[in-house]
Amino acid sequence: MHTHHWDTSVGKYALNSDIKLILVSITENDFIDAKNIKLVAVQYKYTMSTQQTVRLQADEVEGSEALRIDSERASQLVDALNTDLAATQMLYHQLKKHHWNVEGAEFRDLHLFLGEAADEAEEFADELAERAQALGGAPVSSPSAISEQSPVEAEDENVYDIRTSLANDMQMYGDMIEMLRDHVALAERLNDPTTAHMLRENLIEVEDAAHHIEHYLEDDTLVVESAMQ
Repeated sequence: MHTHHWDTSVGKYALNSDIKLILVSITENDFIDAKNIKLVAVQYKYTMSTQQTVRLQADEVEGSEALRIDSERASQLVDALNTDLAATQMLYHQLKKHHWNVEGAEFRDLHLFLGEAADEAEEFADELAERAQALGGAPVSSPSAISEQSPVEAEDENVYDIRTSLANDMQMYGDMIEMLRDHVALAERLNDPTTAHMLRENLIEVEDAAHHIEHYLEDDTLVVESAMQ
């Protein structure tokens, strides 16, 4: 039988592409044959593939020693951030739906606007999630949890006329504006100026998008009545 002799306290044995490195503790003058090493490797691989470690429960908030925010304050902040995150995710998907389905004479302008608005929502969602994680929380992420935690409700799967679609978007934006204002005040009250600043900066973009939709929905037009008959 082919054997291997290692004269160091820790030997390194590469078996194949699946197991890149196996560390086997041995003493001097120990002999380990390749068959036994392969058995150890298979057992190691099986253990690593089936082991699950929950590092943080979804409803747990640790706070941050580095940011000097204790778990009690962080818990309130993460709850607000996750609410904003869930709502922003709902907004993103609704905007993308309308971006895909818009038709008519104003197609190009609305298609571009809705695409840019969706991109802004996606970027905001990233910022919210990263801040929640920095405060020691778990950002809401699964579709079911997002739907449950979102204070806004997206329209159904039907495709509606563009005025109805934009009106639904403006309603969602309006609900988010009120929510973000409340959460800016909460962050300031909890002495977290960083979160307050982030929310305030994104509130400006949310209000701007809502204002653009309001303009799109106005009844003024350059199209003469005869052209619409």
